[in-house]
Amino acid sequence: MKFKNIDITPILKTTAKIIGILLLVIILGYFSLRAYFLHKAIDKISAKFKKEYNAEFKIQNASFKGISGIELEKITLVPNNNDTLIRIDYFTASVRFWYLLIADVRIKDIGLNTGFIQLVRRGEHKNFEDFLSKKDSISQDSIEIVTIEEPIKKVNYAKLVYKLMSRLFAQVPNEVLIENFDLRIVDNEKNVSFNLKKLSLNKQIFDSYIHVKNNSTSQIWKIKGTANPHKHQADLNFTRTDSQLVQIPYLDDKFGIKTGFNNIRFQLDGFTFDDEMLSITGAAAIDSLMLNHARVAKTDVIINHADVNYKFLFGPDFLSLDSSTVVTFNTTKFHPYFNLTERKIEEITEKRAPRNKENMFYKFFNKYIVTMSIQTDKTPAQDFINSLPAALFSHIQGMEATGSFTYRLDFKLDIHKPDEMVFESKIDKDNLRISRYGAANLSKLNDSFMHTPYEKGRAMRSFIVGAENPNFTSYEMISPFVKNAILTTEDPSFMYHRGFVNEAFRQSIAKNIRTGKFARGASTISMQLIKNVFLTREKTMARKLEEILLVYILENNYIVSKERMFEVYLNLIEWGPNVYGIGEASRFYFQKSASELNLNEALYLASIVPSPKGFMYKFEKDGTIRPYMEKSFKFIANKMVSRSLIIPDDTIGLNYKINITGAAKTYIFKNDSIVNDSIIIDENGIIESIEEK
Repeated sequence: MKFKNIDITPILKTTAKIIGILLLVIILGYFSLRAYFLHKAIDKISAKFKKEYNAEFKIQNASFKGISGIELEKITLVPNNNDTLIRIDYFTASVRFWYLLIADVRIKDIGLNTGFIQLVRRGEHKNFEDFLSKKDSISQDSIEIVTIEEPIKKVNYAKLVYKLMSRLFAQVPNEVLIENFDLRIVDNEKNVSFNLKKLSLNKQIFDSYIHVKNNSTSQIWKIKGTANPHKHQADLNFTRTDSQLVQIPYLDDKFGIKTGFNNIRFQLDGFTFDDEMLSITGAAAIDSLMLNHARVAKTDVIINHADVNYKFLFGPDFLSLDSSTVVTFNTTKFHPYFNLTERKIEEITEKRAPRNKENMFYKFFNKYIVTMSIQTDKTPAQDFINSLPAALFSHIQGMEATGSFTYRLDFKLDIHKPDEMVFESKIDKDNLRISRYGAANLSKLNDSFMHTPYEKGRAMRSFIVGAENPNFTSYEMISPFVKNAILTTEDPSFMYHRGFVNEAFRQSIAKNIRTGKFARGASTISMQLIKNVFLTREKTMARKLEEILLVYILENNYIVSKERMFEVYLNLIEWGPNVYGIGEASRFYFQKSASELNLNEALYLASIVPSPKGFMYKFEKDGTIRPYMEKSFKFIANKMVSRSLIIPDDTIGLNYKINITGAAKTYIFKNDSIVNDSIIIDENGIIESIEEK
């Protein structure tokens, strides 16, 4: 080869020889010194565990295998004076050699045979507690610490998640073989072990078997499918070898949660990063999901099938579940949307913080603005009813309906602006009709019926809600003062709404955010009526979901008139200890009929509805009403005037004094303290219940 009449071939040959010699020297140096550096690295790691975690880390044998492989035998990590945390009998791994030349460690294959990780708690002592937080090697008490305040740097969520996922997939080996490896949890008397009998990844085929045992069950799980780390794709199925439900151990013993499923399928189609936006797409599905917990329902909740085609989006200052996501719940489909947007740094500290500003709820919503929505497709009503799990909706079972509907819920919360919160719920019906009611016969409200109230799961006395009961008072015979006072305090728009008041829900959430605690509910009279007549008093998710659905059916199918609903409500709610209905209440407190009650007495009765058993704590030791109650009475009366429920002349001579003449007089405590009072006064002087109505 010549360049401008100069033969450069000898130069190239000489250069190639020099490079070859240098590579040979590097390789020889690598092979001659790598064992030395390996043992030095192990010694350094051992010293670190000893100093920072008070634990002994040992590797009995360490050697190299081939050009880029390593073999380790008898690896142990033992916290001082505690149970062994990790033991591995044999471990081998190799890296992609040429990536080492650019200081990029990428694992080629991994093998592991026999060992365990065990997390042990005996009493209050844990063998892993020293690893939960890193200990400082230098005592802060021995030096003067000088800190310089630096501006807070915002995290770019898209770049962060993309970098993490890219690194994770880059480190997934081409081949993996793990055999006979345990994860053990010993929590005093509660034990569970996950024995990985085999896990292999070979030519993108993933296969694993896990033997799971706890104090009462034994099962073998299998996870099979495909995984392509280089294309960022996976398709895995998780089930049992014997076709029974996969049962999740430990949750039952620890938290009383029984849960299981027949099969879970997870798909990752991939992720892309473009123009500061990360998109992750895929799908997931679950069959025969079972859940049992006392706070959810009394019996097993079974969901036959649920799946989702998801799309997650990450931007510089937000993360979201895109509205193109589709969720199928049994036979009902809907489109969820969820977004967390990080607020500007200068907005994170609120000028008027809630009372309990240190809790996690406040810290989270102080940093993020939350937006969410749920939108259904046009859904046949009967398909929706059939989709409802029987354990959550036992009173709906057997219901039949025609027609269809669409539903949309929109919600937005900025904790710094709670009064601007968005809460909108809308349903559009298309020839929707209930042709047959289920277990809850809502039409019984039109006739006399036997009612049995419950308290803490115990049945109280039964009584008839109807004219056959001498204490029953018809709507026309109840004092207008009582009816209007109850409407003012409990549900001002009852005569006009269809079971729910979106604005009341919005104001309730805003109020609770401002105060930092649950200080206001949003239960309508319709909801209280359904709860009292058809549902139990148990505080479960099932009861609340049924309450919402039954109220909608009752109010939107015009089954019972508003006047009859209010009449039934006033004649069955509790007004005191073993006092039910306005007829009994008027005699218990004032020795008169419900038609004879004056405005003063009506204001008092309205004030005790949220907590009737605590009526005696509203009186002084001499039997007079406490001053804060007089303030509440005045506020309610002014509200009634402003809403034209009474005229100003009705308040002339009103002294807000209460004279208890009935049997209730014997209950009034003669002391100075207000014990167990569940009524609070807000900044306007109105009483509000902190209990669920």
